Amino acid sequence: MTTTSPTSTNSAPTAAPLPADWRDLFALTKPRVMTLVIFTGICGLLAAPERIHPILAFTAILCIAMGAGGAAALNQWWEADLDAGMKRTANRPLPQGRLDRTTARDFAGVLCAASVFLMGFAVGWLPAAILAISIFYYAVVYTIWLKPRTPQNIVIGGGAGAFPPLIGWVAATGHVSLMPVLLFAIIFFWTPPHFWALALFVKSDYAKVGIPMMPVVAGEKATRRQILLYAVLLLPLAVLPWAIGGTHAIYGISAIVLSSLFLALSVRVGLRERSGPDDTMKPEKQLFAYSIVYLFALFAALVVDRFIVF
Repeated sequence: MTTTSPTSTNSAPTAAPLPADWRDLFALTKPRVMTLVIFTGICGLLAAPERIHPILAFTAILCIAMGAGGAAALNQWWEADLDAGMKRTANRPLPQGRLDRTTARDFAGVLCAASVFLMGFAVGWLPAAILAISIFYYAVVYTIWLKPRTPQNIVIGGGAGAFPPLIGWVAATGHVSLMPVLLFAIIFFWTPPHFWALALFVKSDYAKVGIPMMPVVAGEKATRRQILLYAVLLLPLAVLPWAIGGTHAIYGISAIVLSSLFLALSVRVGLRERSGPDDTMKPEKQLFAYSIVYLFALFAALVVDRFIVF
């Protein structure tokens, strides 16, 4: 799922920058990835049929953000040596030596523990338990166990990023039902084509450090077929919340249109072959970029559908 610290020599007064160590600690949380995590968590909470006090809602989202950030920091702590060998991640704080690994580990541990206990005491122990499972899933099951061992790491590990809307929904309602499980499943099936599209054009990075991503182990042709397969499965799954009566037409029509475009871009990727070493991989990059827009738009439509009913 890099940060820069530009310096300025202009004489115009500017706000004093944060100390480098704080910027680096923040970078450990993978803020770009966390944006999507927070957004889907908010959408799950807002789309739920029950409302909770705004302060508790804010606390629940804060805990989701802290837990996701802590898990991301644990991921970077564990993979610091691998990150140093890949162009895409070499500028992260740990590979660059701007932060020591002990500090990163302790920071991650505090974030993870605080997020679970705050969620439990302030909101409820069921969403806290699911949050704890999501942290363990990403930091241990995916990062430590799956990622270095199997090309199915993204498929199985996709569950880690699918938890936020489920947690948000359960924080609002206090129980698990079919709708939040479907939201979980949508992100679960969205993850492989999203991440494999990226893996296709950074394949050499993963190969260099020995990570068995699908394009490295099974080859590009097999990866492209898998991308297309998951895109085909995603379309009816995305429409299912409407089909079961859990949403109205605003979400349903949005899901059909957005998912159809996702599938069309996936067909371009799935049926093509790299033309040569100078191939710019434009279709793959377009699919990856759109996949992020897709998830934001789909979950935004879910919330709009909840509050605007014709």
